[in-house]
Parts: sequence; C-alpha cells; structure tokens
Amino acid sequence: MNRNHFLQVSELLETDRFVLFHHSEIVVKREKFVWDYRELVLEEMSDAEFILLERDADYDLIAVKISSDPSSSLLSESKNLWSILFVDSEDPFSVAGKARQLLDWYADHRFCGACGTKTVHHGSERALVCEPCNKHYFPRINPCAIMLVHKGPQMLLAKSSRVKTGFYSCLAGFVEIGETPEQTVKREVMEEVGLEVENIRYFKSQSWPFPSQLMLGFFAEYKSGEITPDPSEIEDAAWFDINNPPKMPGAGVSIAGELIRHFIENVKKESFE
Repeated sequence: MNRNHFLQVSELLETDRFVLFHHSEIVVKREKFVWDYRELVLEEMSDAEFILLERDADYDLIAVKISSDPSSSLLSESKNLWSILFVDSEDPFSVAGKARQLLDWYADHRFCGACGTKTVHHGSERALVCEPCNKHYFPRINPCAIMLVHKGPQMLLAKSSRVKTGFYSCLAGFVEIGETPEQTVKREVMEEVGLEVENIRYFKSQSWPFPSQLMLGFFAEYKSGEITPDPSEIEDAAWFDINNPPKMPGAGVSIAGELIRHFIENVKKESFE
C-alpha cells in the first residue's frame, strides 16, 4: 500500500509504530522509545505532526511531534536525545536520531526561504514545496569529517570545550564549501590542535543527529608540529598510549569509538598502516 510521507491521525494503521517527540525531547518509558498504536491516546494527538520514517514488511515507523505533555496519559517522560545515546535499549538509537532529524527539518521549512510563502506537502515525495517559487525543500544532511590522528602506537585524543561529555575523543569538523573531506581533515587538525598530518585514509561513515550530520571517518598520520589546542574548541588534547587510554566513547555508540577500537586492535596485532 502506498502512503503519503505526511499523515493525519485518521490515516494511521493499527500496525504502525511511533517515535514520539514532545518539543525537542524524545518520549520514553524506561528504556523504550518506540510505541505501538494501541499505546497511544489518539484523542490527545489531533494537532500532532506525523511523518513516515521507515517502511517494513510488518509495520511502518512514524515520527511524531506532539505539543501537549504526554507524561500522564502514557506514563512516560521526555528526555534529551543525548541521554539515550548510551542506554542499552531494544530500539536502535539510529531510529530515534532519524526521527529527530526529520522533525527538525519539517519545523525549519514551514515557509519558503526565498519568498516567505507557507510551504505545502509534496504529494508523493518527502519534500515541502513553495508553489509560487516552485522550490522543493528536501531533508538535508551536513557532511562532517572525524579523524583519529596517530603517531606510531600513540593516538591523539581531545576533550571538547563545548560539549561536556567527560570523554576524550577524536577531532572533528564540518566540511566547508569547496572542500573535500580530506582537506577538511588537514584544516581541522591544524586549526584545533596546531598539527600537520599526512597519509589520510577513509574508514567508514555514520549518521549523527546532533544536529543532522553525516560523519565521515578518517585516520591521519602525524607529520609535524606541537599540540597547541584552540581553547574555543578544545579543552585538552594529548597523545595517549593504547594501553593507558582515557575515558573514551564506546565503539557500539559512535564512529569515534569505532575509529579508536580499530586502531587499538590493529596496533596490538602490529598490522596498522
């Protein structure tokens, strides 16, 4: 069955499942954040916004933004998306991240950026349309390079001065207009810690909803320079031995953790190049 990407309450199916957001926070019940149709109180959701998220053979997954506090009717609580990043849940975090990104895109494109006219739903695609301008607004992502710099068996890890996670992690930065991701790696490492790098190798990518990023992971080899952190970006940065690492993100959560784990495992096997 074909369905529009933008749905009304009357178009919901009993097989549908939902990821709910109240304002900018995800609605959870203990560690669970994917809701069944029968759990919802549809009478309280007449003004909610429903966007088709994913389709499956057994059910469709729908992102929902609700304006009224659902805590009493659903026996739930609303949490910052960061707070469930490290929670061991049966629901994949990527689903919550995708839902948040779609709802943010929808909220940010209610009006045309060229003429100010209110946008309307596209009839068959996930897009918002300005009819006077004939402009189509699709969900966008922001490419971002994340890199693990290494010097022999040591890895460069840094603590952000902006995001207070308590972790040491990889350096990262947005790809700027006209840059390749490899150029971003060189620029960001120089800007954030004052080092020159070479031998840049692509590793893998990850969708990251803070806000709507596509993280492109790289390894880069130290070439020259002394660590000089930019205090507006970096609280601390240092070389760490693989046998004595600081508190770091886990490999099951972020691409930063995967970069670090891959490096450590291959250095131990003496196979990292």
